[in-house]
Amino acid sequence: MASHKSALKRIKQTHKREVLNRMHRTTLRHQMRKLREAIDKKDKAAAQALLKPTFALIDHSIHKGILHSNAAARYKSRLSVRFNALA
Repeated sequence: MASHKSALKRIKQTHKREVLNRMHRTTLRHQMRKLREAIDKKDKAAAQALLKPTFALIDHSIHKGILHSNAAARYKSRLSVRFNALA
């Protein structure tokens, strides 16, 4: 175990960041799952209502450092393709 004050502080900060990152990642995955389920049920109204907030969460995750920008673009692209197939 670390004994320097700065090392102990870093351990606390790392733990705090891990918890917050896990929370953001979980929220994002749940939102994406809800959208995919709405699309699979062919519920266009629900999917339309979930699309914008889901994309906003994906974009927010890029800025938070939760997702890489290419991964976010891939998620948005695949969700868009599935949503547009409803029409």
